Amino acid sequence: MNTEKARAPSMRSGDLAAEVVQDVQRLINLEVALAKQELKELAITNAIAVVCFAAAGLMAVLALLVAVPVIVVMLVPWHWEAAVVWAVAYALIASVLALYGRARLHIGLPEKTIASLKETKTWALQRMRSTAK
Repeated sequence: MNTEKARAPSMRSGDLAAEVVQDVQRLINLEVALAKQELKELAITNAIAVVCFAAAGLMAVLALLVAVPVIVVMLVPWHWEAAVVWAVAYALIASVLALYGRARLHIGLPEKTIASLKETKTWALQRMRSTAK
């Protein structure tokens, strides 16, 4: 009976090792899943924070755009002329930004990727032709 008990653990050591390896793999998979979940939550939290900062910046700009003309109209004795000058300044700034944006806008296919795909196609065709010979 003592010999059977002594042999049983040695026979099961391979099974135990396999079980330990499976446990380690499961633990690693769980750790990776936890890291993915934490990164996802962190990304969502940071995205919300960025949106809040952007909204705060937008509101600050809007407050400035409203406050400056009000101050100008209050301080300048010719109120409506000052308001017209301010509106024209806004229109000029908007026009310059629109023209700059239009000049920078590039709608089309990605040229480098297309060139790379053409090179790959040529290379693959050459390889197929040389293999066929």
